[in-house]
Amino acid sequence: MRTRTVQSLALIGALLLCATVTCAQTQARKPAKQKDAGSSVSGEVATGEVVGKRITLVDGRTIVVDEAWKQGTVVWYTRGGVTQSLENVSKIEPVYAAPKTNESSAQSEAKSEAASAKPMVAKSIWIYLVGGARFKVDDVNETDEGAWYHRGTVSVFVDRERIARIEREDPSSTPSGFRGTDWTSGSAQIDQLIKSNAERVRLDPYLVFLVIEQESHFRVRARSPKGAQGLMQLMPGTARRLGVRRPFDAAENIRGGTQYLRELMDMFGGQVNLVLASYNAGEGAVMKYGRNVPPYRETREYVKKIGKRYGLSGRQPQDDSNVPGPRR
Repeated sequence: MRTRTVQSLALIGALLLCATVTCAQTQARKPAKQKDAGSSVSGEVATGEVVGKRITLVDGRTIVVDEAWKQGTVVWYTRGGVTQSLENVSKIEPVYAAPKTNESSAQSEAKSEAASAKPMVAKSIWIYLVGGARFKVDDVNETDEGAWYHRGTVSVFVDRERIARIEREDPSSTPSGFRGTDWTSGSAQIDQLIKSNAERVRLDPYLVFLVIEQESHFRVRARSPKGAQGLMQLMPGTARRLGVRRPFDAAENIRGGTQYLRELMDMFGGQVNLVLASYNAGEGAVMKYGRNVPPYRETREYVKKIGKRYGLSGRQPQDDSNVPGPRR
């Protein structure tokens, strides 16, 4: 009887030990499965339609463009129909379209979040220049001498004497005439002439805006000491060639000036720095110096000021004050 009792206790102990081991093995396998599932998700690579290129500069700044390619040490890119060049490029990467999903649960969750989210409307920052022109910037830092502003990847300083005021305003309170654009001359008529003529000759209207602001500060009857006339400061000979009979008529002057810019774009393959240099000093001067920005202090400052505001990069050559100035 005593022997049977001992054997029964031994059998019960063996059964309990097997059950404990089996439970431990089951628990050990569970985290392994979770880990495998997690690793399969993280290993997926998102792909999709290439919709552009991202250029990263050596200083860390990035620019998203339509297309980009490298020639030697220079990277050329197109954006908004305008071709420009860059140096000091670190890398070029494709930009993919947002991936599409067929999962109804993900769509439902996204719609729910969008419905419950309360969008924060940031105030627009506008810099008003003396004379009525104004343009929108991302942020601004005012000093006693003027103001530094950022617009995209561009950082520019504006002298205090050129600034009328700086305002931060709710986009919903912006006058209807300014909606859909981030710059204005202060005149709805001139703004429309810039846009329509720029569209006609396939130019960026913001570039035309910057040229007029630099040339005449939007004064219709402006005249330079060397005889340049009107908003875009056309020389009499250039105006006649372009069919501008009334250089102080805003419509004729802007039509002729934008046509001249288009001709220069075609002549210099869309290199905006050479287009600006030619507009200031004449295309003959650019050709004379081997299709380079001429060594005129005024011309180089002109290219530097407009080019920086427009987003051009690259170091300008050293000034040479001993070389005669431009035609204007």
